Amino acid sequence: MIHPIQTGSVKIKAAQKSREGKGGIGKLLLDGTWTEWLPIYAWVIEHPQGLIVVDTGETARTSESGYFPRWQPYFKLAVRMDVSPEQEIGLQMRALGFKPEEVWKVILTHLHTDHAGGIQHFPNSEFLVSENEYGNARGFAGMLQGYLPHRWPEWFTPKSIQFASKAFGPFETRSNVTEAGDVVIVPTPGHTPYHVSVIVQIDGTSYFLAGDTSYSETLLLERHPDGVSPNVEVAEQTMDKILTYAQTEPTVYLPSHDPLFAERLKHQQALVLGS
Repeated sequence: MIHPIQTGSVKIKAAQKSREGKGGIGKLLLDGTWTEWLPIYAWVIEHPQGLIVVDTGETARTSESGYFPRWQPYFKLAVRMDVSPEQEIGLQMRALGFKPEEVWKVILTHLHTDHAGGIQHFPNSEFLVSENEYGNARGFAGMLQGYLPHRWPEWFTPKSIQFASKAFGPFETRSNVTEAGDVVIVPTPGHTPYHVSVIVQIDGTSYFLAGDTSYSETLLLERHPDGVSPNVEVAEQTMDKILTYAQTEPTVYLPSHDPLFAERLKHQQALVLGS
């Protein structure tokens, strides 16, 4: 079973949600149009081998003065967070009857703060992260790109995802998380160069925990990369692979910021592809 947990909300610039023409940080900073409040979702997977968490959502500390680097223009001009302490993933898991300290594995699709802000709730878990994503996000170079490595707990030493050269549908490589192969990590570069997604197979349906491969199902179907993807062609290729996968497998698409996901999950509503 998959449990969605909304860890607050975020507003971004319209130019980030959907790219029109050339993107880039300059365009985001100058854009005067904000999106509506978008949810920030993380996911808890109940599996016979143990609890698996995909992304950790955001922290309420984002409301603290000085939490974001004052010199980083993105956090000053292009994003707004609304997260209360009771919305953090740890408290919400306990309310559902789960103990964060007993989580088996935590998979991070990427290391932007709205996906990695709740790392501190899982001190006993094995973290799985793309090795190159982790390398890009570390240190001052990572901060320049909008990561917040100085906010990670000192004990945070994730394990590198090991991809096998064995195709999973249109994805050239895969990493099995479970012995049964019913929870699989696949590379989905685009939003960041080493972004990953998690596919959970339950009773013949694939639940595609997509992170930020797109901000909504509609944008996926329209093949609209976001405004921060460093390589548009790579982002489009990833979208094409997801759509190709959905042609052969009933696929419920669950990106992290789609307000309309709840009905799709509740009714197991698969992607409907055009002819």
